[in-house]
Amino acid sequence: MTSPSSSISLTRYLIEEQRAGRINADLRLLIEVVARACKSISIAVGKGALGGVLGDALSAGEASINVQGEAQKKLDVLSNEILLEANAWGGHLAGLASEEMDTSHPIPDVYPRGNYLLLFDPLDGSSNIDVNISVGTIFSVLRCPDGVTRAQDEHFLQPGSAQVAAGYCTYGPSTMLVLTVGHGTHSFTLDREVGGFVMTTRGMTIPEETREFAVNMSNQRFWEAPMQRYVGDLLAGREGPRGKDFNMRWVASMVADVHRILTRGGIFSYPLDSKCAAKGGKLRLMYEANPMAFLVEQAGGAASTGRERMMDVAPTGLHQRVPVFLGSRREVEAAVEYHRAHDAAA
Repeated sequence: MTSPSSSISLTRYLIEEQRAGRINADLRLLIEVVARACKSISIAVGKGALGGVLGDALSAGEASINVQGEAQKKLDVLSNEILLEANAWGGHLAGLASEEMDTSHPIPDVYPRGNYLLLFDPLDGSSNIDVNISVGTIFSVLRCPDGVTRAQDEHFLQPGSAQVAAGYCTYGPSTMLVLTVGHGTHSFTLDREVGGFVMTTRGMTIPEETREFAVNMSNQRFWEAPMQRYVGDLLAGREGPRGKDFNMRWVASMVADVHRILTRGGIFSYPLDSKCAAKGGKLRLMYEANPMAFLVEQAGGAASTGRERMMDVAPTGLHQRVPVFLGSRREVEAAVEYHRAHDAAA
């Protein structure tokens, strides 16, 4: 990775991209609005117990359950509201969709509509909130199809290759925004003294090879045979068929795990297993897998379901789930080969 020689603000970077003809004014404004919303979420996360935002969200005295069938945290609900309110009135969006909502959210009639669609996971890794481990926000931007005056769910169902921008914010020791508009992946760190994001890495690059992998080993007994063999060979180390030792890392927050891989390499895996097979996988294609795949590919890495390039998957629903393998290109290719060989033998 190379660092810039002088401080470049997020706004300056986006203006330069606009002047170069790579983005237009509406997309620039959209990204700036999302970044401002992420700053608000960062403040709420940073207050923690002092802000009264820890613990489960309640509905009628019981834990609130989202469309995914998961208990919502107070910060899940707050983060979702922050992103909805921030993006409703700017005139650059035709509609929004959130992992926390059953259906897409049209722009209210009182506001002008734009030509973009925004999808987001307002607070990824929220199960870590109460124990003060890094969480984050993931977002993806698509173009609204021509001639659509009121965006519906079906208008969001575009493959990842149709994305015009994607990014995430990670709320850790520092708040960082990692962004791509299709011309490399770049990181920006929030300078709290000036209240803005400043570029800290231009052109993040994932090493082609790695000795690190991230996976939830507690699910091992539920994995498919090719995943069992793949991880078994990693754990065999230099005496095994891979001929080198691997280290395992796992935060249980996709943003944090993928940020580590974008920073120093590795492979992140959330494979198909017998617990989630009926749903198609664990992670959401539109809110998690596609935006992360776009960022990783723009940094020289690869992203796959194990059997198909992630950004080629044709979505069938807003909350579709898929298996995920992403990170260092050659390691992703190796994981895919285990699945290909198993399927061919079967």
